[in-house]
Amino acid sequence: MTGLKAEPKAGQEVPPLERRIGLPDMIAYAGATWDWYRLHYDPEFVKASKLPGPVVDGQVFGALLVEQIQDWLGPRCFVRTLDFSFKALVFADETVRCEGTVTEAGDGFLELDLRVVVVGDDGEVDRVAVAPAHARVLLGTADGPGAAGEGAR
Repeated sequence: MTGLKAEPKAGQEVPPLERRIGLPDMIAYAGATWDWYRLHYDPEFVKASKLPGPVVDGQVFGALLVEQIQDWLGPRCFVRTLDFSFKALVFADETVRCEGTVTEAGDGFLELDLRVVVVGDDGEVDRVAVAPAHARVLLGTADGPGAAGEGAR
């Protein structure tokens, strides 16, 4: 169904995704989403707000969680639902890690519990940025035109 060597089972960990989010990434994301709130890219505005740095847009975490899932399961999966709660701000130049566990593996679907943590310089969890997070993933469903099978480019 997914192209994995073994079908995922309840209790299995989702392979983590780790990413450093720099200010250029944040500016590119703002442009791609047309979200130009100055808190996400303007150091002077941020300084006046008494924050330590530009704040990563919360939408980024949804994108990273979906990337984590699709990197793991491949193009023949579809993230049907994704919901999450913010716990702490993440600032430019911090590293985040998406983590998760399969809570249910059914016929053609997975239920996942996920979270996003900020990773300190020592590689340990500094704080939880997003939790709880939950995804329902459909298996065996192409998620784009390139995943249609033979004849696709």
